[in-house]
Amino acid sequence: MRKQIAAANWKMNNTLEEGTKLLNDIINSNIQVNNHKCVIFAVPFPYLVSANQQLDNKSNMFVAAQNCHYKAAGAYTGEVSVDMLASINIHYCVVGHSERREYFLESNQLLAEKVDRCLSTDITPIFCCGEPLAIREDDSQNDYVAVQLKESLFHLDIEAIQKVVIAYEPIWAIGTGKTATSAQAQEMHAHIRAVLANQFGNAIADNISILYGGSVKGANANEIFSQPDVDGGLVGGASLIATEFIQIIKALK
Repeated sequence: MRKQIAAANWKMNNTLEEGTKLLNDIINSNIQVNNHKCVIFAVPFPYLVSANQQLDNKSNMFVAAQNCHYKAAGAYTGEVSVDMLASINIHYCVVGHSERREYFLESNQLLAEKVDRCLSTDITPIFCCGEPLAIREDDSQNDYVAVQLKESLFHLDIEAIQKVVIAYEPIWAIGTGKTATSAQAQEMHAHIRAVLANQFGNAIADNISILYGGSVKGANANEIFSQPDVDGGLVGGASLIATEFIQIIKALK
């Protein structure tokens, strides 16, 4: 079975005190995370070390960075390298989130470099892809997402691509009042897997975890995660509420 993942993306939220309490509330719920499952907390940079300490000795729970720089080192004030992340024992990094693409104009080519940089230090990239509203309304979402995958991931060899986690974000269904159905989620996840299979083969594609990142909540997680090609979620707002995220973790297959 593919790894089933509940990934929390705190974005630019929580003070250290609030974040510490949120993690403690989840840890103290005594939720069991079986070996085919994984819970990841993508916390702001200042909290990476403390969050890692809180999760020490917690089975199948990990901390992720929300971003990294595409260079190994240099005069890039305010940026964080993957070597820095590796040095504090961080094993996951979100790459290409829709907000990074939109607000910071990160291109597919730049993200290919970030993916390479992560893999060079054995950090697992959680690679985000997805289409905005105009693309969905034009019914060209399949081609749009395929280009994202091809330009950022198709340079990888078979060994490397298996170390990548993919997260599909229907940007048009986040904060727009529009809602993506579980069937729409499954349709795109199946398309992503087919694109990967065409490049890397069915056996490889069938082993890659693909997460859904479209307003997952405790109330809809069971339905979304039950879809055959959905392997969990990259969760934003609901991950900031302990009871919600606990319910989402429990919804993993």
